[in-house]
Amino acid sequence: MRSSSRIAISGIGVASPYGVGRECFWEHVRQGRSATRRIDDFDPAPYACQVAAPLPPLSIAQAPRLDAHPSLDSQDGDDILRERADAKRYSRASLAGVIAAREAWHDAGLRRGEPGAGVIIGTGGGGIELGEKQYREFFTDGLKRVTPYAIPISICGMLSSEISIALQLHGISHVLSTGCTSSTDATGYALGLLRSGEADVLLCGGVDACVTPGMIYGFSRMRVVSTAFNDTPATASRPFDSTRDGFVLGEGAWMYVLEREDRARARGAHVYATIDGYGSTCDAYHRVQMDPEGQQIIRAMRMALDRAGRAPEEIGYVNFHGTSTQLNDAIEIRSVRAVFGAQADRMCGSSTKSMVGHPQGASGACGIVTTALGLDRAFLAPTINVTQLDPACDMDVLPNTGRAVEVEAALCNCLGFGSKNSAVVLGRAH
Repeated sequence: MRSSSRIAISGIGVASPYGVGRECFWEHVRQGRSATRRIDDFDPAPYACQVAAPLPPLSIAQAPRLDAHPSLDSQDGDDILRERADAKRYSRASLAGVIAAREAWHDAGLRRGEPGAGVIIGTGGGGIELGEKQYREFFTDGLKRVTPYAIPISICGMLSSEISIALQLHGISHVLSTGCTSSTDATGYALGLLRSGEADVLLCGGVDACVTPGMIYGFSRMRVVSTAFNDTPATASRPFDSTRDGFVLGEGAWMYVLEREDRARARGAHVYATIDGYGSTCDAYHRVQMDPEGQQIIRAMRMALDRAGRAPEEIGYVNFHGTSTQLNDAIEIRSVRAVFGAQADRMCGSSTKSMVGHPQGASGACGIVTTALGLDRAFLAPTINVTQLDPACDMDVLPNTGRAVEVEAALCNCLGFGSKNSAVVLGRAH
């Protein structure tokens, strides 16, 4: 398994709560800076939760220009976004996804119209903010203000289509929506297609933009989001801390180019890391609660390790799902200990959600990008806001400060509503 058949990450693009760009994202998480703030896109006063980590205003002009592949017709210029997909009609998620996708494609040294290339991404809500706005206008203003684009802009499946149009890719164009595990599952799907030879190169990752009145209200009603730190937003997301009281809703797009390692190196691409194995299970337990025993979480991690051909002793870092909820953090730590045994005391891990919140279906891609950059740069990002480690979370969670260390391999966990569990093993590029 660990040979030329390994699948490389050869390009990365990001649109995060910090702004646009891979380096912008990395510099903030490396230094442990919180992106959580008081919501100001709408009045949060009526809601128990009043903080989030939303995307800032974005413009398609922030996306890098891409050269055209010789196979494209001469009439196909870089104004493809304007001619075929009006950027003014993007949902917030589509805009972030296209920007991040173009950065990843440019970073990988690829061109528009690349033959044999496709798109597989994950999302939880798709263009939910546009759909919510349109329903509000339908019920308050009648039929007059509802755009004819309401449905195609807001549905989940449109996200990969917008990216395919922007990059002019004619291969597979699929969206997985499996809840919080969506982008991890998209990565697993892409891994299988690349290893089987059904695709040469795939744009993969995840995007969600769910900070809306309806989502904040719904999650507040579920009592799963933080409400105790409205006056100090930057401290609200605090995985593994004894005072944690729920997650912070986040937004963003994390995209990466996947291709066979031998192909990437042959064309001189930089390999950030490799995707070595994937595992997915279901607790079949409850629509929003994890099985306290964690048996299927354990099985997903072991499945990913086995398929990667990695022994537990080879894993030096875990990117935890780490949502900042009381039960889930403790169950995840317990499950990791069950998989790694004594190795758990020699390894470290962290939760990127402590900084960027929980970007729903994009959370797995966020963790994969954070881990890939960490492996590439021999630096592991911290878990911030750990003032008093919960005894039930007794591992080295890199509290508050990142660490310069080189590890051979890492595991990224992703756990979601509906009892879903997914894990991916990443390897350091050599």
